[in-house]
Amino acid sequence: MSSSAPPEVRVWVNGALVGADQPAVAALDHGVTVGDGAFETCKVEDGQVFAATRHAERLDRTLAGLGLPAADHAYIAEGIKAVLGAGEPLPFGRLRYSVTGGAGPLGSDRDSSPLTYIVTAGPQPRPPASAGVAVVPWVRNERSAVAGLKTTSYAENVVALAHAKHRGAIEALFANTRDELCEGTGSNVFVVRDGVLWTPPLESGCLAGVTRALTVEWCRADGLEVREEPMPLSVLEECDEVLLTSSTKDVLPVDRVVGLPGGTGERVLEPGPVGARAREVFARQSARHLDP
Repeated sequence: MSSSAPPEVRVWVNGALVGADQPAVAALDHGVTVGDGAFETCKVEDGQVFAATRHAERLDRTLAGLGLPAADHAYIAEGIKAVLGAGEPLPFGRLRYSVTGGAGPLGSDRDSSPLTYIVTAGPQPRPPASAGVAVVPWVRNERSAVAGLKTTSYAENVVALAHAKHRGAIEALFANTRDELCEGTGSNVFVVRDGVLWTPPLESGCLAGVTRALTVEWCRADGLEVREEPMPLSVLEECDEVLLTSSTKDVLPVDRVVGLPGGTGERVLEPGPVGARAREVFARQSARHLDP
């Protein structure tokens, strides 16, 4: 049986477009050897990047948290222009740009090397109407040196997401070390209780998601009550609705939770009215504001 061709991915590294299958990053780049770098993933709609400024600001926060020099945003903009202009405009896609510590030793020490810049873009399937999640047995360390930073060290997420997909889910959910609901591998999580939207605070160790922040801001402005407060992981057993937010999922209702902490196994959920309203608010506002 023949397999379908992989989606086209456009790649720019340190000032030049390169083939997706061509070598372009040094073997001793610290992003390769120890995952020493930061990255951002942005949604592309009709060839345009959504919330570009907020993503650039978060990249700066991650680099500062890693102790790396500030990024050259004009240089990144060159890469973005190159990959988005390398073919037909993407109707819906993913833009990812990474900044690594550059060449370094084989260990965790750094050299004073120039940063490495990588920008990629490619088509992305649109999210489903709803999807399942799996609670995983590992935790986020809210006291980690990189808590809340969007670093290229993603092995923990790879393992957790594989675990979730093996259970038929599209995303994994973590607790933190205090057994509080924290986040997904690439998404933030909201729950609905008694008509109120709740989401873990940044102090839980979760990433300060761009879509999370916009969902909080826009829903509050639209009259929805939104609370950023700690919740036990067990909230997933009794809440009315569960939602995921991310750059390429926007606001996504959850229809199934597996691996619940109380040993109840699986819980089926119906997408509800609060989540539907949050989703509508986000869609309406994001259509009006390309760079909110």
